[in-house]
Amino acid sequence: MPFPFARPAAGSAHGGFAALAAATLLASLGTSSANVTLPAVADDLGASFGAVQWIVLSYLVAMTALAVIVGRLADRVGQRRVLVLGLLLFAGASLAGGCAPGLAILVAARAAQGAGAAAMIAVSLALVPQVSRPERLGSTMGLIGTMSAIGTALGPAVGGVLVAALGWRGVLLAQAPIGAAVALGAWTLLPRGRAVSPSAHARFDWPGAIVLAVALSAFALAMTGGRGASGPVTAGLAAVAVAATVVLLRIERRAPVPVVPLASLRDGVLRAGYAASAVVSSVVMATLVVGPFHLSAVLGLDAAATGLAMSCGPIVSALAGVPAGRLVDRFGGHRVAPAGLAGMVAAAASLAVVPAGLGVAGYVVPLVVLTAGYALFQAANTTTVMRAADAEGRGAVSGMLSLSRNLGLITGAALLGAVYAAFAGDPAAAGTPSEAGSHAVFGLAAVMLGATLAVVRRAAPAR
Repeated sequence: MPFPFARPAAGSAHGGFAALAAATLLASLGTSSANVTLPAVADDLGASFGAVQWIVLSYLVAMTALAVIVGRLADRVGQRRVLVLGLLLFAGASLAGGCAPGLAILVAARAAQGAGAAAMIAVSLALVPQVSRPERLGSTMGLIGTMSAIGTALGPAVGGVLVAALGWRGVLLAQAPIGAAVALGAWTLLPRGRAVSPSAHARFDWPGAIVLAVALSAFALAMTGGRGASGPVTAGLAAVAVAATVVLLRIERRAPVPVVPLASLRDGVLRAGYAASAVVSSVVMATLVVGPFHLSAVLGLDAAATGLAMSCGPIVSALAGVPAGRLVDRFGGHRVAPAGLAGMVAAAASLAVVPAGLGVAGYVVPLVVLTAGYALFQAANTTTVMRAADAEGRGAVSGMLSLSRNLGLITGAALLGAVYAAFAGDPAAAGTPSEAGSHAVFGLAAVMLGATLAVVRRAAPAR
């Protein structure tokens, strides 16, 4: 199939990395900049708060449901091609969302954006080994992690500036030309890629892809959208997710080239990498969910001070990404990943017992340690997983890694948020012991991280 841009004679390693970094940054901005637009959208379109939440939710659900599917497609038809198509879809959806006359079209456009972001994140990881020397793979992965953290940190600020200057539509419209420019750069600068899988001509596993999307969408909605719905709705979504998963396993066992790389689950290193990524992401999400309530209800900070304290996490993650990658290159992921997890265990345990009397420092210092440990773990785990993946299935494995992260974020927000509510009660109620909720959440997080540390150490290859 002809493609709309001329093929380059060869790709540039530095230029190719710049394209991957820009795609990762843009996908992160698309995630984090949307929240700040919700009040303006609700006011402009006359929508309820619950309705405009779908602007964020549709993006997250689409990105989660399609992460593995786009990775498998990339293995079949070419990773560069799928990345560029994802960027073009992201750009087109941004334009459509910015011009949307009503909420329904806006939500649909955000779902399309999420589909493009799924390709931008998963396929960018799969392409990193093509633009990095093997001995510097950890550093390159660390830089990609830094770009993701920068996008997460800058999103609210950039979105706020654009909303103030151009309105909520400006946030989406600004992403359209950027996405198109990054697509052109990716097609021009990345190494020429073809489908690397020897089974690329086999029939694509569409039944598995459809059922996988249904299972993941139902799970994501049960964990997020279902929180504000009635019990039967949430239970029904969970039942659909379970039933679809059972059907999916039957389909994938018979598929010649399954969309879900079940073989990777039999690899101890890959299996541990997926599981650890999910757990660690859920704990990081807990800091974003619980943190604002703890800082405001327990420590008495105003909104500005709370935001400043919360920003320490993304800032540390951005600053630690490159040093973390260099440590991985020097000492190996099998050593750095446990070290990062150990730091997170210590930080979570501190947050579980630190008294409110220590003030903001008692929360921020452990948060900085936890986030630095997260940066170490991410660089090490991503490098280890991608090195363990076969070249012909690298897209699917990177999709699984992205999926595990997204599932961890969703589950952390839902389950650890529920733990907080169970112990703290209503954070807005006078005299509510919110400190007990924070201690319960981070105590559970320390236990989860400790168990993950044991799994990662056991799965590490003998040296």
